[in-house]
Amino acid sequence: MPLIELDRVSFSYQSEETPVFRDFSMSVDKGESLVIRGDNGTGKTTLFRILNGLSFPQSGSYRFDGTEITAAWLKKQSNAKRFHKRMGYLFQNPDVMLFNATVFDEIAFGPRQLGLPDPETETRVRDCMALFGLEPLAEKAPYHLSGGQKKKVALAAVLALNPEVLILDEPLAGLDRKTRDQLLALLSELHGAGKTVLAATHDDALRETLQARTLELAEY
Repeated sequence: MPLIELDRVSFSYQSEETPVFRDFSMSVDKGESLVIRGDNGTGKTTLFRILNGLSFPQSGSYRFDGTEITAAWLKKQSNAKRFHKRMGYLFQNPDVMLFNATVFDEIAFGPRQLGLPDPETETRVRDCMALFGLEPLAEKAPYHLSGGQKKKVALAAVLALNPEVLILDEPLAGLDRKTRDQLLALLSELHGAGKTVLAATHDDALRETLQARTLELAEY
């Protein structure tokens, strides 16, 4: 049974006549890596929103680990908590993700929401800050950071959750070469440890590093 399965999904925004997806199907096995490509407007971000339970198909179904993910199912707090604990989502624009007073609190937010003990939360935060060299920025406000620094903080916040699935929208964009190489090495290590990785990117280095299958999206 696939870990992620979309079956004949159709989706359109109310403001647009042309659907983003029409009878779209895909599946991803546990531990697989998948690179998603397509021009602007082909639905990469919409697909990721559906996979993370932020948007829902008008028809068809989305199943995660055998469970159909619907708005009604996610309204139950225990279901939502269990689901989001397993999914880590990096938005293309890190500003969408950053809203806490300090970098430390930003990275700690997810583990705290999951109810992890304070010592474990602090360990995760310190480890993730060290990974991206963020220790000097721990008490800085995220909105004062550069674009590249914001991306690092957003990535650290995702990894602090230790999710089973990583869904990454343009993860290498805006990173300096050193951080880019560090992230490629880290994603390779995480994938090797069994994480499922989906990434929207046109960077061949990520596809080659993960030896990922490629899915090309086209406009309807």
